[in-house]
Amino acid sequence: MQRRTIGSRDVSEIGLGGMPMSIEGRPDEARSIATIHAALDAGITLIDTADAYHIGPDEVGHNELLIAKALRTYGGDTSDVLVATKGGHLRPGDGSWTVDGRPSHLIDAAKASARRLGVDTIGLYQFHRPDPSVPYAESVGALRDLLDEGVIAMAGISNASVAQIDEADEVLGGRLVSVQNQFSPKFRSSMGELRHCAELGIAFIPWSPLGGIRAAGSVGSAHRVFGEVAEAHGVSPQQVALAWELALAPVVVPIPGASRPASIRDSARAADLELTADEVERLSTTE
Repeated sequence: MQRRTIGSRDVSEIGLGGMPMSIEGRPDEARSIATIHAALDAGITLIDTADAYHIGPDEVGHNELLIAKALRTYGGDTSDVLVATKGGHLRPGDGSWTVDGRPSHLIDAAKASARRLGVDTIGLYQFHRPDPSVPYAESVGALRDLLDEGVIAMAGISNASVAQIDEADEVLGGRLVSVQNQFSPKFRSSMGELRHCAELGIAFIPWSPLGGIRAAGSVGSAHRVFGEVAEAHGVSPQQVALAWELALAPVVVPIPGASRPASIRDSARAADLELTADEVERLSTTE
């Protein structure tokens, strides 16, 4: 698998999104760990998580602990694996999602994430979602302080606009390395942010790159051209969707979620799928 760059780190072109292994409908721990191990076997070196990937309020950081255990029990070398986690999004336990962008919360949350991951320094830490009650610069300022203190090695943001990307990079003194926004064949409204990241040389990490947990299986039927291109190449529509995203800019690193080894193995093969310029154009101009 070829590599792409996030800040100072080279990572696999396809990453693994950890959320499906820790929220509602999640598999048992054994299958989750088998899925992470399958991703590592396939050459994936970017694993995405967040402290909010859990169900009950008593299990904050469930996915971080799961990933840490999977890395500890893997039989191969994991020294080149970059674990990216996030803070500032909360799940109070009633099925809802809330936000807390206070600097004090983000600093405490990052240190707690580091403990759960079993590391002295988090490889990549991202502000999960803007908090309307806190000035954006103050929230991002917490990431700057975490960088300066050495709690995190690299800083990113998630669910951000073009203006917020520029503001965050300014607050961080040019040290913003990633933007994690929703982007998929179904959800394309972050194309402007993707292009802006490409201009700046900042990694763009699409979350739910196949349209989300419920929509991932219907990429080919919901988006006819993706199914047609998949049939022409003899691959899955999901591989076509990921290969299309990779073809949009050299800064794109999709992180498809998975809860089964077979799913992440299929997604990883997208890195080897070469689409023609005409196919990329067809996929880009159809909904």
